[in-house]
Amino acid sequence: MRIKRIKRINPVFLFDLDGTLVDSVYQHVLAWREALDKEAIELSVWRIHRKIGMSGGLFTNQLLRETGLEISPDRVDRLRRRHAEAFLRHADEIRPLPGACELLAALTGLRIPWAIATSGRMETAASNLSALGVDPAKAPVVTRDQVKYAKPDPDLFLAAAERLGAPVEAAVVIGDSIWDMLAAQRCRALGVGLLSGGYGSDELERSGAARVYEDPADLLKHLDEVGGRL
Repeated sequence: MRIKRIKRINPVFLFDLDGTLVDSVYQHVLAWREALDKEAIELSVWRIHRKIGMSGGLFTNQLLRETGLEISPDRVDRLRRRHAEAFLRHADEIRPLPGACELLAALTGLRIPWAIATSGRMETAASNLSALGVDPAKAPVVTRDQVKYAKPDPDLFLAAAERLGAPVEAAVVIGDSIWDMLAAQRCRALGVGLLSGGYGSDELERSGAARVYEDPADLLKHLDEVGGRL
């Protein structure tokens, strides 16, 4: 009996940005605190951190639930603008996470396609990409501006896989938050978590992470475990 040969699907890697490739989570947290303070909305820093990486709409819904305040569309827009302004004042503090540049270079050397998919808009993502040495005119980058919904909806990763011309089922999604892992599950990609954004391994695993590593440098050492080989 002849065994039917199954065509091998080569993997592609889809990366979150903040907390995954660049060390910027806490700058975002402080920028949101400043924006909320200016709107006289009291929210503890730890609660803000739990929301980093999710879509603006979900962020607003959680604000409504946790504060009971009225969050009008105008107020949402002011919060977004004030957050962006505050974050950009700290842009020169942003650094790539250990091993991030080397990881992207290794994938490029192995001819494994990769893209970046971030819930941030380009107004804040641009400085992070610059710190990472990634030119969005040359590398596939999908931002919140380009999709209808952000994480935990799968739109960003679906768009990134499409940019690479690959089925999303062949994608390895690398992220630091539960929102990344939930979005990966919803588009049937393999989720891989990093601890570099502040979430614990148990949280990431419960949200769907098949593997969890410390940071990009640790992932690079174990790249073959998630299909990252020629």
